[in-house]
Amino acid sequence: MQRSFRTQLAWRATTVMALALASISVASVVALAALLDRRIDASVLNVASIQAASVTDEPSGAMHFHEWELTPEEAGSLSDLIQYAQVWRADGASLLRSRYMTSDLPLDSAALTRSGSGELVWTDGFFEGRHVRVLYYPLDRFGMAHERHVLQVAAPLGNRDQLVRRVAAFLALLTLLGTGATYLGAGWLAGRAVRPVHEVIDQAEEIRAGSLDRRIQAYADLKEYRRLVDVLNSMLGRIQGAFEAQRRFTADASHELRSPLTAIRGELEIALRRDRSPEEYRRVLESTLEEAVRLGRVTEDLLILARSDSGALRGRPEPIDLGEATRSVLTKLERSARAGGVTVALEVEGDPTAEVDPVLFGQVVWNLVENALEYSPRGGCVRVVVLSLIH
Repeated sequence: MQRSFRTQLAWRATTVMALALASISVASVVALAALLDRRIDASVLNVASIQAASVTDEPSGAMHFHEWELTPEEAGSLSDLIQYAQVWRADGASLLRSRYMTSDLPLDSAALTRSGSGELVWTDGFFEGRHVRVLYYPLDRFGMAHERHVLQVAAPLGNRDQLVRRVAAFLALLTLLGTGATYLGAGWLAGRAVRPVHEVIDQAEEIRAGSLDRRIQAYADLKEYRRLVDVLNSMLGRIQGAFEAQRRFTADASHELRSPLTAIRGELEIALRRDRSPEEYRRVLESTLEEAVRLGRVTEDLLILARSDSGALRGRPEPIDLGEATRSVLTKLERSARAGGVTVALEVEGDPTAEVDPVLFGQVVWNLVENALEYSPRGGCVRVVVLSLIH
């Protein structure tokens, strides 16, 4: 199904804008999440260092946590801000946990094993229905007495997740609004851009064969549209010229063909009115033949003119004696010259040899001399001079 330029441009612009906004939104959400994760990791690592120091600071070796002085109610209201802590033995036995915890933190055995080897291990999980960030912190760095102990610290990610979701929802809404605005704006701009084209089309459709002198006057303030209007007007001018030439050709053909046809018809009608002698019939036939020859010549002239106008006429030049070619044409016109009481004189100077198309050259000479005979008074003389092209 074909779509208009306006629709295509609007869809393409909307698609590009939607992809761009979606990419920016996704990148923004990912960057925000990464930034928050770095800050949370730094906070968890700081809390883990503090808690690890407090666990191992008793001279007796007894383990305890540095706890906030909060009542259970206060701790419950600040649950998203409290980092939970728990100490594990390498075999997975729980040794100590924060007083704000009602159950053990979720334990990852593989992470516990890696941390027991002296490695800091980060994982994500869920504790009491909340998403948490978990750090496994080996305690062997605080003394030989704790070489088989691992401190696990977890921080709630509720606020982080909520902020990321809100930003993602806001960016998604912004993407939708931006996409819709882009579609409307691109459609409006495309409509303004193609308006001159519709004006050109409307005006071009109103031009008919009888109004080829009209030109497209569509307003176009862009160089490309102005050029389109100029090209169309130039094409209309050429069409008008060709149409006028065709009309003139038709008129000339009708005029040229009417005369010999009228003469032939008149001679035949006169001859058929009554019986005539053989000499009279011979004279009528000779006159009719002369008009038929003239009709054939006119027809050939018109065909040559039509081929020339259409660009299909191609000459076949060959070396000929222009003087002899001219004399041959004048011989054929002697009868017309005698009938008009005009004499024809030929003068040839030098050696007028040239490469020309003999048929076209003879046609040119015939037309020139025939016109001269037609407009010369009785008793006049038509003088034809053929000059050498090389002196």
